[in-house]
Amino acid sequence: MEKRNRQMHFRLTASEMERVEAKMKELGIKSLCAYLRKMALDGYCVKLDLQDVKELVSLLRRCSNNLNQYAKKANENGSIYEADIKDLRVRLDEIWDGVKEILERLAGIS
Repeated sequence: MEKRNRQMHFRLTASEMERVEAKMKELGIKSLCAYLRKMALDGYCVKLDLQDVKELVSLLRRCSNNLNQYAKKANENGSIYEADIKDLRVRLDEIWDGVKEILERLAGIS
């Protein structure tokens, strides 16, 4: 086993140290050195921009509302308009395209 003979030093604020300790506790790690070494060598930070997901949720809500309105109309009248169904299909296809794009980008995170 290789001997650890190099040192690194850095300073933290009290709140930063509390965050480090909280993360160690979550992971069940008791050694600060072991935790910091593992994070420095293997850890990574991820910042996700979820604006696309928020837009998809909004589109899903609109489609769900439209679908509920169509179902209500069908129950009242016994029929619905073909144009309404085509419009809903187009919206759902847009949502699926967005989902596929987001999943491809997420799969590319390494």
